[in-house]
Amino acid sequence: MALTEPDPTTVPTPQRPVRGSAVRGPAALTAVAAVALGGVLVWFVLLTPLGQRLDERAMNTVVAGRETQLQVLSVLGYVSIGAIGIVSIVCVALALSRGRVPLAVGALTIIAGANVTTQVLKHVLLQRADLVDGVVASNSFPSGHTTVIASGVGALCLVSPRWMRPLVVPVGAFAVALTGASTVVAGWHRPSDVVGAVLVTTAWTAAVSVLLGSDHERVPGTWLLALVGSIGAIVALVAIGVRPSYGWDGFTDAALVLGALGVALGLGVAAANRVTPTS
Repeated sequence: MALTEPDPTTVPTPQRPVRGSAVRGPAALTAVAAVALGGVLVWFVLLTPLGQRLDERAMNTVVAGRETQLQVLSVLGYVSIGAIGIVSIVCVALALSRGRVPLAVGALTIIAGANVTTQVLKHVLLQRADLVDGVVASNSFPSGHTTVIASGVGALCLVSPRWMRPLVVPVGAFAVALTGASTVVAGWHRPSDVVGAVLVTTAWTAAVSVLLGSDHERVPGTWLLALVGSIGAIVALVAIGVRPSYGWDGFTDAALVLGALGVALGLGVAAANRVTPTS
């Protein structure tokens, strides 16, 4: 029997991993973009009357009844130094199980760097200008609770092998969005505080990836998975009783705020995943 040559159009071409030097470029751009966006956000919401009004209004678009408030506070109660300690141990153990000591160091650097940066920004470097009557002038940017969870997710992305990413990304995005949106619902933080925390973490995750320069092979669909996870967290909050502050009249504003927050946080997790090594 004669052998036929395979049709080259039907032979799958294996996807080539992006090598270290190529990964450094996107990671560096991501770090710079996160810092730049953070700077613009700080200027707008802390130093301009319009930004302060919009941020305050966005925080006040959603409300929770007593039972829902207790559930939201219960979620936030799990965000603690102990929780980030557990995540750190898991990250180190996972990295060492793969024989990747640099990843373990990188994960700890992301967690420590992001959380220290957030505290220094919030309590030392940044001040909210007293520009608008009725708006509390004390600074709450960025959110410490959101930084704790987002830095843990960034560290997990760094140490996770490729086959784990379809699980780590949506679960991580769900956790970040649930925590961040819960701080807004509880009245602890304005939406900009939450977005700022994710930008801090994304910058640290990307910066560490630049230094490591390891291989990255794209995992199809992770951007969508991140959005599914983050929007799923918003849906979960609505399911337990988070509602527009002004009833149906405020439905559009509340939907826009929660929807935009979910998308922004999901994209932050997806970006962190994109610039971290998979092998």
